[in-house]
Amino acid sequence: MTATTSGHIFDPVRHWERSDPGRIAVRFGERDRSWAELASRVRRNATAQVAAGLEPGDRVAFVDKNHPACLETTLACALTGTVNAVVNFRLAPAELAYVLNDSGARVVFAGAELLPAIEQVRDELDTVERVIVVGGEHDAYEEFLASGTDTEPGHTADPGDCFLQLYTSGTTGHPKGAMLTHRCLAAHSAAAAEAFEFTRDAVNLVAMPLFHVGGTSWALAGMSRGCETIVVREVIPEEILAQFGRDRVTHAFFVPAVFGFLLRVPGVGDHDYSSLRCLGYGGSPMPTPLLRQALDTFPVGFYQVYGMTEASGVFAVLGPGDHRATGHPERLTSAGLPVPGVEVRVTDPATGAPVADGEPGEFQLRGELVMAGYWKRPRETAETIVDGWLRTGDAGRRDEHGYLYIEDRVKDMIISGGENIYPAEVERVLVEFPGVAEAAVIGVPDERWGETVKAVLVLADGATLTEHDVVEFCRARLARYKCPSTVDVVESLPRNATGKILKRTLRAPYWEGRQRAL
Repeated sequence: MTATTSGHIFDPVRHWERSDPGRIAVRFGERDRSWAELASRVRRNATAQVAAGLEPGDRVAFVDKNHPACLETTLACALTGTVNAVVNFRLAPAELAYVLNDSGARVVFAGAELLPAIEQVRDELDTVERVIVVGGEHDAYEEFLASGTDTEPGHTADPGDCFLQLYTSGTTGHPKGAMLTHRCLAAHSAAAAEAFEFTRDAVNLVAMPLFHVGGTSWALAGMSRGCETIVVREVIPEEILAQFGRDRVTHAFFVPAVFGFLLRVPGVGDHDYSSLRCLGYGGSPMPTPLLRQALDTFPVGFYQVYGMTEASGVFAVLGPGDHRATGHPERLTSAGLPVPGVEVRVTDPATGAPVADGEPGEFQLRGELVMAGYWKRPRETAETIVDGWLRTGDAGRRDEHGYLYIEDRVKDMIISGGENIYPAEVERVLVEFPGVAEAAVIGVPDERWGETVKAVLVLADGATLTEHDVVEFCRARLARYKCPSTVDVVESLPRNATGKILKRTLRAPYWEGRQRAL
């Protein structure tokens, strides 16, 4: 079932430059770039990297809100053999320094408004030789492009070469760099383009952050079919709704929290949605009431996405027919069917043996869209990719028709507004707070974000604290979205016979009568 996909990720740009050079390739604000202009800028970026002394295997990093320069840099790295590590711009300074040092980036492209965050940790960065400012009054990125030439460098890429590195958190509390290659992203682009029915005349809105696969991989999938790509710097709900009609958008992808924001805009039903064909959503479960409201408001095909960074993006989709099928209402809670070229199986987490349809277990997948591994983490790679199968860490079942149903998150991950939060990362900070003896972090319901972080603490004898002080302590060390919204103090944490904290027991009172699997 596994499809064979090879080729250079820059091949589609070469093709569209030759066949339709004047057509718009990328739009950003009031600025348009044709396919010929995009290809030229990518080549200039690539040759400027070579002139700066970067060699195949070297890392660069990009720290900014959404900007076409990030996509240009990713494609340029594909030409030179270097790797673009796109960094979450929301990270706290200490987290930012960790990721930049882990990547080993020699050059950092930083948005003008993100430059202060880089400067704050500049002395802590071990490998960074140069910081290039993108945008602002002094746009050094344009000067960087001007130092290159409009020719391709002589590097010959192998399909297994990594050119994009996206960071995903882990149960150890430290982010891991997923190495994405020509092979896996070409396979993903082919599968996603088919699943979402991208066509040559499509207009693809890229609103999710480019440090997510929901941003970069979504963009590359559309570009593979020659779509016009609209890069949105940040999501402003009123502007997004107006943009649908103004720019004749056909395809867009959002996390469920964004749909909540869109639906709360006054007059949401009065906008022009006549061009829309595909609204994708994923990154966290869509509450059924919110999904039904969205289906009633937007007369368009809805696609639920089940994916992960380690799989280059989407690997299963629930299509528009299943969203509006009256004969199978249960499928609104399904994650859908595997995309072309992907095999999914359900296994016993303890033994790894496949289980029968209808039986719960861990989802595993294989296909060419699976990452090459985690950067500099062979042990974690070997634990995650076993005999060619990628372990998702998600528990669920497959029905007799092949539909996947997610029923739990094996590693207790919290998903808040589409952002993955691992409790261990937050707990590692909480236990450093004076007077905290033990800490457990769980996700609790939140009307706006789906769920939010709650800290449950046991204090040392005689210790006292305030919720405000704990939250502020975390905000100084973690991205804001990872920090607890509420703090409870308890006498002891529930544990099983082996001493493991029973987070299911902690979560149960908050999710009673709600849809989250405990």
